[in-house]
Amino acid sequence: MDVATLVGIIAAFGLVAFSILSGAGSSTFIEPKSILIVFGGTFGATLIAFPLGTITGVVGVIRKAFFFRGQDNAEIIQTLEELATRARKEGLLSLQALADSVDDPFYKSGLQLVIDGQEADTIEAILTTDLQYVQQRHAVGADIMNTMGTFAPAFGMIGTIIGLIQMLANMEDPSSIGPAMAVALVTTFYGALLANVVFLPMVTKLQRRSAAEVEQKTLILEGLLSIHAGDNPRILVQKLRAFLAPRERAQDAA
Repeated sequence: MDVATLVGIIAAFGLVAFSILSGAGSSTFIEPKSILIVFGGTFGATLIAFPLGTITGVVGVIRKAFFFRGQDNAEIIQTLEELATRARKEGLLSLQALADSVDDPFYKSGLQLVIDGQEADTIEAILTTDLQYVQQRHAVGADIMNTMGTFAPAFGMIGTIIGLIQMLANMEDPSSIGPAMAVALVTTFYGALLANVVFLPMVTKLQRRSAAEVEQKTLILEGLLSIHAGDNPRILVQKLRAFLAPRERAQDAA
């Protein structure tokens, strides 16, 4: 689980809650009608903007903001080097036992294509297409969260306008204007909080997760093509070191 995401959300909501509870009239911030307008309106508008199947299909992508089991690039390079060494000594068919133990579907599919003796162009085309669909799924997930981040403040404003209309329609009692105004503004508060603490930060997180995963799969693709070509394991490592940060390259060289 990504601790940073969880800690960030808890810290953001916690600090806002602390500010509310430390002041007077904290009960004013609890308004069920405002919650229904913002949450219900945001999710309802999102259902209008996207098909239901698309929304349910990206749940797994959104989960990456909280649960992400990324493997270190240096470890992948080491594994690919071991595969290249074994393939040069015992042939590509000797990698079959290792392919069965690979968990990553992309990695496993590519390695199986190499073992089956497919042409390099065919392997690259199949894995590149797979990689493009991964990017597309991730882009849809980020787009949904960005859309919700746009709708939430808008419905907060709609709720505020509704509250102001109701307040202006009942001006007989001047003492009720202040509390009514406070309730109206709470809806805007909910929309802004939801957008800027949950939805929009999640977009950035998903985009970074997607970029890291695409980079890692590209590394795997290049390594498998190198194994298929029969490259010397040392040459393979030199090719793939470009995917490592300078600090990781220094550690790898040491």
